Amino acid sequence: MIHHPFLNGDRMPMLGLGTWKSAPGEVRTAVREALTLGYRHLDCAPIYGNEAEVGQALAEAIAAGTVRREDVWLTSKLWNDAHAPEAVEPALRKTLADLRVDHLDLFLIHWPVVFRPGVVFPESGADFLPLAACPLADTWAAMEAVRDAGLCRHIGVSNFSVAKLEGLLAAGGSCPEVNQVELHPYLQQPALVAWGQAHGVHLTAYSPLGSPDRPGRLQGAGAPVLLEDPVVCGLAEQHGATPAQVLLAWSLHRGVSAIPKSVTPARLAQNLAAAALHLTPGDMAALAGLDRQARHINGDLWTPPGSPYTLAGLWDE
Repeated sequence: MIHHPFLNGDRMPMLGLGTWKSAPGEVRTAVREALTLGYRHLDCAPIYGNEAEVGQALAEAIAAGTVRREDVWLTSKLWNDAHAPEAVEPALRKTLADLRVDHLDLFLIHWPVVFRPGVVFPESGADFLPLAACPLADTWAAMEAVRDAGLCRHIGVSNFSVAKLEGLLAAGGSCPEVNQVELHPYLQQPALVAWGQAHGVHLTAYSPLGSPDRPGRLQGAGAPVLLEDPVVCGLAEQHGATPAQVLLAWSLHRGVSAIPKSVTPARLAQNLAAAALHLTPGDMAALAGLDRQARHINGDLWTPPGSPYTLAGLWDE
């Protein structure tokens, strides 16, 4: 397994198991199977609605002797209704209770978007608060506090642009150690990758396979399917690999970790084996030519009428 090293010596497996869209009743079995196969990185979030089930599976795997807690990298996230500094620690403690652990390895701000307290998912623009009312720098300071208290070992962000990362640095905070964003050959974000490499911010790719199972409202009519792209499929055939393995190897070759979701044992094993796939410079060049700047998880859920957020302001593009 390939690892990303942190300055304190911790090492994060660069291929992990994503749990977004894993249905209740499925995720427990998938996590147990993944840990048995050799996965040692689980990516979670309270909004996924399945952290208690992930925690059950992890506890069962530890009790069975499959893994030790210290062998598993656990990532979770702060949801948009808990950005107020006083809400950060209680939110983290709820996640720790659900996952049945005493600390996370990585804790991320899920989105640079704020909901009113008590709003789990917005129903109208009135359910949002502008960033001016709850600045990201204040939330980040609370993230630093829970890290310093030992409730998590590392902190970072998700869905942050270069401008928002620079805003945290300008406010005097420590630099996020990880930025988890949508990354795949149809959305390569070279400027964000380069900025992260220059500033020591590791990137993790969510939806690294193009999120073919994303909700229907996020799938435009006739939208290309990355796993069926002729270039990807051609490289898979050349290497005796699956298209998914090519896409995951592409991420790893860029120095980007990836957290594909699957609940199918065969695909779980195939995805993990992608770490052994070597792509040539020619392969990487062919995949570089696929960039369409196609953002599948575009954040439009946060921009209903009356919301203080816009897509341009969210991504700073």
